[in-house]
Amino acid sequence: MQTKSVHRLTISALLIAIGIMIPIVSPVKIILEPASFTLGSHVAIFIALFISPAIAVFVALGTAIGFMISGFPLVVALRALTHVIFAIVGAFWVQKHPNMLENPLKTQLFSFFIGVVHALAEVAVVSFFYFGGNVTDTYYNQGFIQSVFFMVGIGTIVHSMVDFGIASLIWKSLSTRKSFISSIMKVKN
Repeated sequence: MQTKSVHRLTISALLIAIGIMIPIVSPVKIILEPASFTLGSHVAIFIALFISPAIAVFVALGTAIGFMISGFPLVVALRALTHVIFAIVGAFWVQKHPNMLENPLKTQLFSFFIGVVHALAEVAVVSFFYFGGNVTDTYYNQGFIQSVFFMVGIGTIVHSMVDFGIASLIWKSLSTRKSFISSIMKVKN
């Protein structure tokens, strides 16, 4: 039992570290005022949701705390905190349908669904700040539909699906290694 806990803690800690470092050091940042997207910033959370609901929640919480202590604006940190929602929904779905990732169509549909859940949560946070008068003038200059619905909402779906695709490729590659599979099975069982 203690070995299983240490394994979970180690995997969670490594994924949290990766999830915190990517937004800080990534050279691939797309800034479309008022929104910004960092390629790969959700990959650690997606890998965690392939492993288990508990690890998905820990990684989503850990990366959100990382955003908070890294000095990102409050709206960005709270957007990161909403990742707990899509992480837990996705992890339970993968747990119930473990072979889903073997079917490309089901994988894409799942990626889109998770992207929508992800976007709805982030739009809710940004809307709160928007209507509270706590976002930059760029949001107001473009209006709610353009800045929040399109840039944050649709942008998040696309960003989420791209990061999901990256995570899926990494997961499939790692899943071919016997040492990785035995390590993950220790965590899951």
